[in-house]
Amino acid sequence: MNNQKTLKRHFLLMSLLISGFALQYSFAQPVVGLDNWFNRETNAKTGKPFHYLWTDTEWSGYSRWGEIYKSRGARITTIEIPDAETLSKIDVYIIVDPDTTTESKSPNYILPKDVKTIKKWVGKGGVLAILANDAPNCEFTHLNQLARQFGMTFNHVTLHPVTGTSWEMGASKNFTGHPLFKGVSKIYIKEVSDINLSENAKAVLTENGKVLIAENRYGKGYVFAIGDPWIYNEYIDHDRLPESFENRKAAENLTDLLLGRIPPNPPKGGLKK
Repeated sequence: MNNQKTLKRHFLLMSLLISGFALQYSFAQPVVGLDNWFNRETNAKTGKPFHYLWTDTEWSGYSRWGEIYKSRGARITTIEIPDAETLSKIDVYIIVDPDTTTESKSPNYILPKDVKTIKKWVGKGGVLAILANDAPNCEFTHLNQLARQFGMTFNHVTLHPVTGTSWEMGASKNFTGHPLFKGVSKIYIKEVSDINLSENAKAVLTENGKVLIAENRYGKGYVFAIGDPWIYNEYIDHDRLPESFENRKAAENLTDLLLGRIPPNPPKGGLKK
């Protein structure tokens, strides 16, 4: 009788250990990589990297967006070398505002080898978010060589110009039922380029016949694109923006959207074992 009880305890213990092991690897932490190669600006005063980085806590940074990712259980990291090995370790790759020659003396352009690597990674299940900028603040020539692989081309224009604190000049309100705008009635986008679409790319936000936000499912992956850095610290909360703008909620929705597009068997080594 005692032997039977002992065997039952051992069996129960082994079952719990196996279940815990399986649970650990089934719900492993997603990894979100923010590019710091194509966007590699340094602060003229401090000489340190800044502008659209997780570590930049000033208005120019993405530290607040990084906190949203972490609140969702994701791990954030900075991508210094966007090669196949590096991308294989992340689930979401965010490319923001590639440098022009006015922002860097020697910009790291998106080269054909980068296009090939990123395209292959997306096809296997990677989630790519491209947050460009308006003219003349973004390097479009090489960026578009990547974007066109997914049916998108950024135009060298500036829409939504805003004068001073005339916030409503940058307001967008006419939303579809897309998940990005769930619970959102108005967002702020200042100075944005629009996007021409082809193939299977779809509009997410259109104003006056101009596509401001787009998306595409490519292979097993997903691509999101907007012609603006959009939700950096300055315009994610209400430090400056009036309370009527809901960029924070939109940023939370975008975070959930990108994490939700990670497939069951993503390309990142170690997520599912």
